[in-house]
Amino acid sequence: MTSTAPENQRNRADALPKTWNPSEVEVDLYERWVAAGYFTADPASGKPPYSIVLPPPNVTGNLHMGHAFDHTIMDLLTRRKRMQGYEVLWLPGMDHAGIATQSIVEKQLAVDGKTKEDFGRELFIDKVWDWKRESGGAIQGQMRRLGDGVDWSRDRFTMDEGLSRAVQTIFKRLYDAGLIYRAERLVNWSPILETGISDLEVVYEDVEGELVSLRYGSLDDDEPHVIVATTRVETMLGDTAVAVHPDDERYKALVGTTLYHPITGRQIPVVADDYVDPEFGSGAVKITPAHDPNDFELGLRHGLPMPTIMSKAGKIADTGTEFDGMDRFEARLKIRERLAQEGRVVARKFPYVHSVGHSERSGEPIEPRLSMQWWVKVESLAKAAGDAVRAGDTVIHPASQEPRWFDWVDDMHDWCISRQLWWGHRIPIWYGPEGEVACVGPDEQAPEGWVQDPDVLDTWFSSGLWPFSTMGWPAATPELEKFYPTSVLVTGYDILFFWVARMMMFGMFVSDDPAITAGKQADAAQVPFRDVFLHGLIRDEFGRKYSKSKGIGVDPLLWIDEYGADATRFTLARGAQPGSDLSIGTPHVTASRSFITKLFNVSKFALMNGAAPGELPDRGTLTDADRWILDRLEFARAEVDSAFDRYEIGKACEGLYHFAWDELCDWYVELAKVQFAESDERAVSTRIVLGTVLDSVLRLLHPAIPFVTESLWQALTEGAEGESIVVASWPRPSGLAVDEVAAQRIADTQRLITEIRRFRSDQGLTDKQKVAAKLIGLDAADLTAQRAEITNLARLTEPTDDFAATASLEVRLSDSTITVELDTSGTVDLDAERRRLEKDLATAQKDLAGTTGKLGNEAFLAKAPEDVVAKIRTRKEVAESEVARIGARLEEIGRLAASK
Repeated sequence: MTSTAPENQRNRADALPKTWNPSEVEVDLYERWVAAGYFTADPASGKPPYSIVLPPPNVTGNLHMGHAFDHTIMDLLTRRKRMQGYEVLWLPGMDHAGIATQSIVEKQLAVDGKTKEDFGRELFIDKVWDWKRESGGAIQGQMRRLGDGVDWSRDRFTMDEGLSRAVQTIFKRLYDAGLIYRAERLVNWSPILETGISDLEVVYEDVEGELVSLRYGSLDDDEPHVIVATTRVETMLGDTAVAVHPDDERYKALVGTTLYHPITGRQIPVVADDYVDPEFGSGAVKITPAHDPNDFELGLRHGLPMPTIMSKAGKIADTGTEFDGMDRFEARLKIRERLAQEGRVVARKFPYVHSVGHSERSGEPIEPRLSMQWWVKVESLAKAAGDAVRAGDTVIHPASQEPRWFDWVDDMHDWCISRQLWWGHRIPIWYGPEGEVACVGPDEQAPEGWVQDPDVLDTWFSSGLWPFSTMGWPAATPELEKFYPTSVLVTGYDILFFWVARMMMFGMFVSDDPAITAGKQADAAQVPFRDVFLHGLIRDEFGRKYSKSKGIGVDPLLWIDEYGADATRFTLARGAQPGSDLSIGTPHVTASRSFITKLFNVSKFALMNGAAPGELPDRGTLTDADRWILDRLEFARAEVDSAFDRYEIGKACEGLYHFAWDELCDWYVELAKVQFAESDERAVSTRIVLGTVLDSVLRLLHPAIPFVTESLWQALTEGAEGESIVVASWPRPSGLAVDEVAAQRIADTQRLITEIRRFRSDQGLTDKQKVAAKLIGLDAADLTAQRAEITNLARLTEPTDDFAATASLEVRLSDSTITVELDTSGTVDLDAERRRLEKDLATAQKDLAGTTGKLGNEAFLAKAPEDVVAKIRTRKEVAESEVARIGARLEEIGRLAASK
C-alpha cells in the first residue's frame, strides 16, 4: 500500500529505531526525567496533594521481585495522579537494618581476625557509617533501572539526624506517658547475634528432631511419678513445675505435691492449669518458664521461679550441673544419654518432624529466653489503630483483610523494642550513680557521670514513624502541612501486623500534635495514610512462593536486562489485585515484551501514515470504524479509571492490554489501512482518529510502561502538549453518547470477516491466497459501506463475468444473514485437503461415540455431578456439529474432484 502520509510525519517515523531495544533508551530517559524535576514535589503548589512514602528497603538489600512488585504499583499510582493534575510526592528512603548491617560489618572485621569489641562502640559505629557510604544503597540504582518516579531530593535514611530526632522525641513522649517500661520478659533470642529479635525476623521451618518421653519423680511404679514429653531435653534444667489439667482424675492426688527432678535433684511442684490438654500425650507437661512462651505465662499465673539456664551465646549456664558450659545442642544429647542410663527415658521418637523458629538473619534456631528488655505498652495505641479503621478514617483494600487487622490490634501483646546491638538508635535512657533513671529528650543533656543504656531500638520502632518523620516531624514543615496524612500505603498483606500496625499506632499517638494538625481542618482525622492497599505475594509460574534460599524465583534485574523495565513492570502490574498472590514466570514476561513490541510496531505504522492527534472532525463525517474505536476508547478509559480507583491494578492493565491489542491493533488499524487507501479526505480523518486514539492509549499505558510510551508519545505529538508524557494530562471523559448503530455494524463486520477467515482455513486456503467471492445480503445487513473493509480483510476479490461458485457459507449476523459464495477452484490441493479432513472426521467421530456412550450410561448419569454431565453434553453437541460440517465438506470435495 502506498502511504499518503505527509513528509514530516514520515520523518518522525524514521526517527524511531527499526525495533524497540529498551537497553538503548531506558537509562538515559530516566535520568532526563529526574534532571527535569518531574518527580520533585512542591509543597507550595496549589494543586491537590497526593503522597506515598516508599516502604524503606534495607540499606543492605538488593531489588528483589517483591520490591519490584511494590515499586511498580506505587510508581503506577503516582504517575497517574501526576497526570491527573495532583501535586505528587513519592518519598524514598532506606532503613538502617540494625541486625543485617551490623552483621555485614562484623563479618568484614572477622576476615582480619577482629571483633567489634576490638574497636569499641564509637569506632565500630564509624566503620558501619563508612560501609553505608561506600557500599550501602545499591538498591537505589536498581530502583532507577525499574523507573521509580521518586522525589530523590527528599531521600531519607532512618539514622539521619532529622529522623533520629523524631525517634528520641516520640520515645520520650511515650515514656513520659507511661507507655514505655522496662521488664524481664520472654523474647526471641538469637544466640549467634546475642540479641532479641522481632517476630518478623523469625522464620519457621520443619526440621527433623526427636520427641523424648521422660519420667519425673520416682522410678518405682508404686511411688508418685509422671511422664512428660519434650523436643528440647536441655530445657529441663530450668524446669520449676509439672502441670496437669485440674479435671484430670489421673493426677488429682498429685496436685499440690512435689516430684523429684531427675537432673537437679530439686523437688518441683505439680500445679493444675487449664492450659494443659489432658488428651495430648500423657496429659502432664514440664514447665520451663524462662525458655517457653506458654510456660512463661503459666509461671506468672502460679508464681513459679524463672531461672535462665542459658547464656547469651546459647550455652548452658548457672545450673550447677556437669552440663554448664556445653552448647545447648550438645547438652540435649548428653542429658538424654544420662537419663537413658538411669532408666528415665520411657520412649524416643526419631525422626520427629516439627516446626522450629529460626533467625532470619543468622539462620540458627531461636531460643525463647527470659531477658530484661524495654517494652511499649500497646493496649491504648492498638485500640486507636483499630478505631481508625472502624471509623473509616483509614480504609483497608481489600476489605476482606479487615478481620485479620482487627484480630491483631484487638489482641496485641506489648512490644519489645530493645535490641542488644551497637548499630541503631540508642535508647535515650540514662542511669545515675545511685540507680536513678532518666529519659533524655533531643534538646536535653544527661547529668554528668550518668551512663546511657547500652541497647538500641528495634528497627521497626524508627520505621514506624516513617510517614511523618520523613516529612520533618517533630517540626512543623510545609511537607507535613501539604502531604500528610499520606494518600495510600502500598505493601504486602504479610506485614500487615508488623509494620502497618506500628505506623498506625504511632500515627494515632501524634495525631493531635500541632506540627501534624497545622493547616488542617479541625475535624479531619490525622491518620498516617488514608488507604492501605494490601497486595499478595509473588510466586513462580508453578505457584511456589519466591525464596532465594530455595532457588525459587527470578532476579528482576535479569528480566530488566533481557526484556526491559517496561515488560517487567507490565508483567507485575497485570497481576496486581488487592490481597491476591501473583504467579509469574518467563512466559508472562515474554508475553509482555510481545505486547510492547506490538504497540511499538503499530505506533510506527501510524506515524508512517501521518497519524497525529488533533481536533476530531464532526462525528457525522466519520466512518463507522472511526466512531466505533472512539467509543471503545471511551469505554476502556472509564473501565481503567474505575479499576485504578479501586486499586484493581491488574484489572485495569488487563483491560488496556485487550483494548490496545484486540481492538486497536487487530481491528481498527486493519480497517484504517483500507480507509487510508480510499481517498485523501478519508485519509485525513483516519489520521486524526488513529492519532487521537493512540495518544490516549499511550497516556493510559504510561504509568505501567513509562519508557516505551514516552518514546512513542514524543514521536507522535512532538511534545505538543508538554515536553514529556510524564506531565501530560490524563485522558478525560469524552462526554459523547455511544453510537450504537456504528457499534453494531462493526460487530457484524467483525463476525462476517472472522467467519470467512475460518471458512477459508477449513478450505485449506493460506492467508496469501485471494479468492473471488460474492457477498449476498450486504444491503439487508446495512453493511454496504463496509464492503471494501470486508473484501480486503477477508482476502476476497470481486467476481469476474465467468464466476462460478465452488463453495459457500451462510453467516448469521445481528438481524440478517449474509451468504458468501466463493470460487476456490485451482486454489486447493483436493487430495491433501481430503486426507486432512478425513483425519479430523475420525477424531470428531471418536469424540461423538465416547460422549454418546457416557450419556447413555444410566449408572454414570446417576453418579456424575451436574457440571460434569453438562460439559459432556456440550462436547457431544460440538462433535455432532463437526461431523456434519466435515462430512459436508468431504462431499463437496468429491463433487469438485468428479467435475475435473
